[in-house]
Amino acid sequence: MKKLFMAAAIVAAVTTGSAFASSHREAPFITKNPKVDGTDFYLFNSYETGRGAYVTVLANYLPLQDPYGGPNYFSLDPEALYEIHFDNTGDGVEDLSFQFRFTNALVATDGFKLPVGPPDGGPSQMVSIPLINFGPIGFSDGGFTTAAQNLTESYVLGLARGGRRTATTALAHSGGMTFGKPVDNIGAKSFPNGSYDAYAKTFMFNVTIPGGTAACSANPARVFVGQRKEGFAVNLGVIFDLVNAPAGVVLGDRNGGNDAGMTTILGPTANKNVTTIAMEIPAECLKGATGTTIGGWTTASVRQARVINPAATYVRPSREGGAWTQVSRLGNPLINEVIIGLKDKDKFNSSEPKNDAANFAPYVTNPTLPLLLEILFGADGVRQPTEFPRADLIQAFLTGVPMVNFLSSNGALTEMVRLNTAVPAKPAAMQNDLGAALCFTPALTPTNPGCDNAGFPNGRRPGDDVVDIALRVAMGYLLPAAVAPNRALPFTDAVLQNAAQFDSTWPYLKTPMGGTP
Repeated sequence: MKKLFMAAAIVAAVTTGSAFASSHREAPFITKNPKVDGTDFYLFNSYETGRGAYVTVLANYLPLQDPYGGPNYFSLDPEALYEIHFDNTGDGVEDLSFQFRFTNALVATDGFKLPVGPPDGGPSQMVSIPLINFGPIGFSDGGFTTAAQNLTESYVLGLARGGRRTATTALAHSGGMTFGKPVDNIGAKSFPNGSYDAYAKTFMFNVTIPGGTAACSANPARVFVGQRKEGFAVNLGVIFDLVNAPAGVVLGDRNGGNDAGMTTILGPTANKNVTTIAMEIPAECLKGATGTTIGGWTTASVRQARVINPAATYVRPSREGGAWTQVSRLGNPLINEVIIGLKDKDKFNSSEPKNDAANFAPYVTNPTLPLLLEILFGADGVRQPTEFPRADLIQAFLTGVPMVNFLSSNGALTEMVRLNTAVPAKPAAMQNDLGAALCFTPALTPTNPGCDNAGFPNGRRPGDDVVDIALRVAMGYLLPAAVAPNRALPFTDAVLQNAAQFDSTWPYLKTPMGGTP
């Protein structure tokens, strides 16, 4: 559950002090490895016009990017393996894994060089420049060039069926087996006249998914990897300072926080970027033989051994080898930050869903978050639910909700985002930012006003306000009032999230902010 109950991010604040938000820096070891730190995972039925037969998946990495983060900016790790996994049987074992390997290459062995010498024509030396570009990349006429780049970024994409370490099939686009990745949005001089958006779109590729049904192979998938504007909204400073806001804000003033020291819409992450691995895949390629619900999560792995090169070069700063070893895992939001105990945070990042029942079930069945909120706001009437184990949370995060997105094999408890691909997508203008929350009273009642069963926890869309949704679920929204005295309270972090803050076309996350306006 990595982004679970935001006002509840207090758990991370009290215990670690290093967590920031979402899945950003959520475990002690991953703070050392930001390039492989998964930050958010979105999985939803595409709502772009004409794309109703597709599923969109967005896996964000490398948190809290400042747009002015030169000179090296935010390339992904060429020594890592980034994966997006799908389980369509409910056993917590991946049935498909899309695998990304990146390459960051200088334009020549030593990079671009300039002749540096005396102005009178005396001897000069060719000296490598310190920047990743030496002229504009984007132009107002819509043309783009790599001629001014000192660094190019690319990746290869593979598909493993069955276990993630089984044989992998390389995927291709019309131009070959190598996919280009755009340079980050350096700023307005490198990408003049607002040209970055058009430039980035040239790195969106069509690919055919092999080995599936005829309906799968007949429709190409889309893939894009590149920098995007951060889409997750949260009041970082307030939340991690023991939820330092008046109870009147936390208990229901979704629009109100400016006079209470709360930040405005999108909060401090509004000025950040993130790196997104985006795919849009025909639902037919992901579904199992007998059901329409799928589960998904993303991981990043590095080699088991690393030896630092004492004479580091651009190509070889270290030597890495051994088996792939998982260091990051992300499915539902806020699981590792505010649900998993400090002692098990690194263990969660290295674990697989099939082992969740044995390793982590008590964190969901007997969560500490509601009790911590009672401790903080007990004087204002906040009380944790009294029913244990929390069967409602098991459904929301470990099995799926019956008649909505249930996916479990033989009672398996597995943490992943579950999406019923048969539930029609809602256009952006019709989406409820509280997702499927209003479908429950607490019993499932699809005819409720505002019920949007295409939203979280049935998948997760960018505009779903998962902080408010998850906070309310944690405090018993899915339970009867007799065991959840606060189930009717509209808990919030007072930072709004909705579909209007995003594009209505794939990959939905907006163009990243530039280093200069």
